[in-house]
Amino acid sequence: MLLTHARADEKSVPIMLVSAADWDLRQAQLSPLAKAFSAAQGFEPKPGRLCLLPDATGALALVLFGIEPAGGARFDSFAPGRLATLLPAGLYSFMPEGLGDLSGAEHAAMSWCLSAYRFSRYRKASGEQPRLVCPQGVDLARVQRMAEGVALARNLVNTPANDMGPEALEQAARDLANRHGANLRVISGDDLLRENFPLIHAVGRAAAEPPRLVDFTFGKEDAPKVTLVGKGVCFDTGGLDIKPSSAMLLMKKDMAGAATALALAHMIMDAGLALRLRVLLPIVENAVSADSFRPGDVYPSRKGFHVEIGNTDAEGRLILADALSLAAEEKPELMFDFATLTGAARVALGPDLPPFYVNDEALAQSIADAGARAHDPVWRLPLWEAYDSMLDSKVADFNNVSSGPFAGSITAALFLRRFVEGARAWAHFDIYGWNPSTKPGRPEGGETQAARLLYDLLERRYPAA
Repeated sequence: MLLTHARADEKSVPIMLVSAADWDLRQAQLSPLAKAFSAAQGFEPKPGRLCLLPDATGALALVLFGIEPAGGARFDSFAPGRLATLLPAGLYSFMPEGLGDLSGAEHAAMSWCLSAYRFSRYRKASGEQPRLVCPQGVDLARVQRMAEGVALARNLVNTPANDMGPEALEQAARDLANRHGANLRVISGDDLLRENFPLIHAVGRAAAEPPRLVDFTFGKEDAPKVTLVGKGVCFDTGGLDIKPSSAMLLMKKDMAGAATALALAHMIMDAGLALRLRVLLPIVENAVSADSFRPGDVYPSRKGFHVEIGNTDAEGRLILADALSLAAEEKPELMFDFATLTGAARVALGPDLPPFYVNDEALAQSIADAGARAHDPVWRLPLWEAYDSMLDSKVADFNNVSSGPFAGSITAALFLRRFVEGARAWAHFDIYGWNPSTKPGRPEGGETQAARLLYDLLERRYPAA
């Protein structure tokens, strides 16, 4: 375990977090030997600087690590997590100085776990990893629960499509449901038409592995209903509106919405929150074949609307539409959907800051507050009514894409909003699902965005009995 409780028979190496603002005070706490060694190495308390200090026998006795002062322009409460990838194997513990309050201590522990993540399915990681003693007062089980959920989703997103097609993603959901004793049902292939999920069927019918809808539930039937919907496009060629090869390189991550839903579901079920959880995953591959859906086609939806296909590369909103319609029929108290939906969201806010859209002001504030607490940032964008007409169609109820190049993330959210009538409160997260470069707590590769913040929100609203 990378995060553990202290044991009486184990001695940990202390980690002192220092900044320019408190360096004089911290230096006064060092032994003469430690002061001499740090000075000989030219250590300065700048963010990211590391200094390993030995004792008189040469054994590692103390770690100095520079951080940005709290309140600084570049302060990052996840910065201590870098040490999980910098330190040699061994047991370490953070000194309380530098961690701040309990929130800071939890962020440090969480970032350690998230930074230490390795994707080792195809290449074994070499060497033993350093372990951390859970800081005093931090809920070890809570941190591990969230870290396990994040790792689950990262593993799914990082796995290439030859090993993570619709069948494999269904199996991952099935394994998680079985682990927690949830009830699972899968509707697959032409059964989707018989049970009125025509858009999911249309998008996925061209692939070698048939499309499917995974549906599982957990918790007491009379508890408040919370539903998660995740886009599960295991690979997106763009369909007949085919992407250029450069745009396909990361399309294994187009199922990150489904992975995020599974990550959050694990956290909820493992904690036993007092709610009735439902998870819906429309799973497809957007492939090219003689049976591909076409630009200009018109398809019915579960809700009864007819949708004109303006672009086959806007397939995610189509499969979500049928799943959201099903979810809304149950009138859940809260409904969240996650999707790697638009490049427009990345142009607007970059890869680290997913936009979210919400139809309830109180929920919007709760999401923003939880994002700040969990160090899981999101940014609200508007469901701008004036743009709704951009989805108009001359032959159907509406089009799956807008009539121009502007506001692509907003119009996608407006499209989805047409299918959520019945849910008391709904939020849509247009995530990227990928870290282009490594940062503390966020190694390069597949990522889980918004799951930790929503767990924080739901944990406060529906605490375990």
